[in-house]
Amino acid sequence: MGQTITQKILAAHCGRDYVEPGELINARLDFMLGNDITAPLAIREFEKIGAKTVFDKDRIALVPDHSTPNKDIKSAELVKTMREFAKKHGITYWFEIGQMGIEHTLLPDEGLVLPGDVVIGADSHTCTYGAIGAFSTGVGSTDLAAAMALGETWFKVPEQMKFVYYGKLPKWVGGKDLILHTIGLIGVDGALYCSMEFAGEAISELDMAGRFTMCNMAIEAGGKNGIIAPDEKTLDYVRPRAKRDYKIYASDPDAVYRQVVEINVSKLEPVVSFPHLPENTKPVSEATHVRIDQAVIGSCTNGRIEDLRIAAAILNGRKVHPDVRLIVIPATQEIYLQAIREGLAEIFVEAGGAISTPTCGPCLGGHMGVLAAGEKAVATTNRNFVGRMGDPKSEVYLAGPAVVAASAVLGRIGSPEELT
Repeated sequence: MGQTITQKILAAHCGRDYVEPGELINARLDFMLGNDITAPLAIREFEKIGAKTVFDKDRIALVPDHSTPNKDIKSAELVKTMREFAKKHGITYWFEIGQMGIEHTLLPDEGLVLPGDVVIGADSHTCTYGAIGAFSTGVGSTDLAAAMALGETWFKVPEQMKFVYYGKLPKWVGGKDLILHTIGLIGVDGALYCSMEFAGEAISELDMAGRFTMCNMAIEAGGKNGIIAPDEKTLDYVRPRAKRDYKIYASDPDAVYRQVVEINVSKLEPVVSFPHLPENTKPVSEATHVRIDQAVIGSCTNGRIEDLRIAAAILNGRKVHPDVRLIVIPATQEIYLQAIREGLAEIFVEAGGAISTPTCGPCLGGHMGVLAAGEKAVATTNRNFVGRMGDPKSEVYLAGPAVVAASAVLGRIGSPEELT
């Protein structure tokens, strides 16, 4: 019987030729990560179980990105815990302030997660790395603690779902719109504990930034992981970055899926997700009545240079609406530097926007743009739950960088087409 790309990767990492959805396995891990919210707890548990050393100092990344640079004493103490642990155990990939970035953009850009890998992270959006053909998923801090000691962890092999996107992508429609549309179709639990495999001609057309966005938000449909089989675009991205060997996997033609969903993208509009769930999606033409107080471009979902270029192209020569605060957050230091080199940073500042050092910041209501009661934001972030970006009486609308940039100018949610 044929297997999907996810089954093949998991089978290879537990020494098997075949794994069946639903069975429990122990799999060796290629890489793991923790951040300034989750790693300190994992470190405490690591020490509690009496582990003397990590299994491999080159296979762990510690990234302070959620509330950094430190926003208060508590966040400073959390990062201090990470720093001391990294020094004690000689962790190779400790990303200090100045080198750090948002973890799920930083690690693939640094060539630390690769095709065919099994990767865990104490963060739910670890599923991002499926964009390069890895099996990656989020775990709890206690699971990370055990994995740092043992180099392996357990999984229940997920059921398989396939999403096939066909047709030509319309202008301004990208990976964020595809995944929001998909979540709108199946709901926030429509892929519960399933592998979401994305395929089809529209996926082949997507750049890597769009693919990372789609896999990042698999968790918002309840998915265990999102994954895209590597192609030449993937390899063009991976080859100059890879710090070790990797292996390419692809699904068999006779692989078995619980469900196959086909989506024609050719008539899609940019998509907006209304509060308070990512599944509450509408085309942008049905969202133009929503006035906003804040627009955020960034996060592990849409903080890549491609996203900033889209936003800058719309903002160039225009001004942010006087009632709107525009916050732009490049996902890594290298992306920040590239935005400066390309003149994008100048465009954002001249338009009236504020640029932040790389951080998750407002995405989780941490800092750099927390909302007050009654305020509304449109953001390229990945969640819009009650209180996600601040006060429980605030509202977050999710969209791609084109819609967020246009909305910042219009003072309400709107399409870039309205500015042409």
